[in-house]
Amino acid sequence: MARLEGEPGEVPLDDVDRRIIAELTRDGRMSVTQVAENVHISRAHAYTRIARLTGEGVLAKFTAIVDPIKAGLKSSAYVTLKLRQHSWRELRDQLAAIPEVHHVALVGGDFDVILLVRAVDNIDLRRVIFDQLQAMPGVIDTQTFLVFEDVDTR
Repeated sequence: MARLEGEPGEVPLDDVDRRIIAELTRDGRMSVTQVAENVHISRAHAYTRIARLTGEGVLAKFTAIVDPIKAGLKSSAYVTLKLRQHSWRELRDQLAAIPEVHHVALVGGDFDVILLVRAVDNIDLRRVIFDQLQAMPGVIDTQTFLVFEDVDTR
């Protein structure tokens, strides 16, 4: 399969890299000392590996997992978009800039893009979908799937 222009190549990972990634995925606030202890390598080795994984973009960022309900985001939906041909590149950054949009994915199938949208209530969710998403040039159609309950498996 040919790579797209400008697409970074896959970074070779060994078992130690994968174990470090698993530890940091489980707890992104884990100290380097704790990572080293859990992976059974020296602290210096863990520090070097984490720096390399971060520098090569394998570890893209460290973040917190937020409970949306406790954070006041009581209404969530997956919203699918059908786009005009060749409009993805212009829309990608606009979609990512909407604070209520928590995830954006270009997909293949019956629609082109799927978004995870989290809002304070259904009125706010309606505003995002009708006033922002449907109003974007390049968006042909949307479909909304309300989330009744979700489980973060990370």
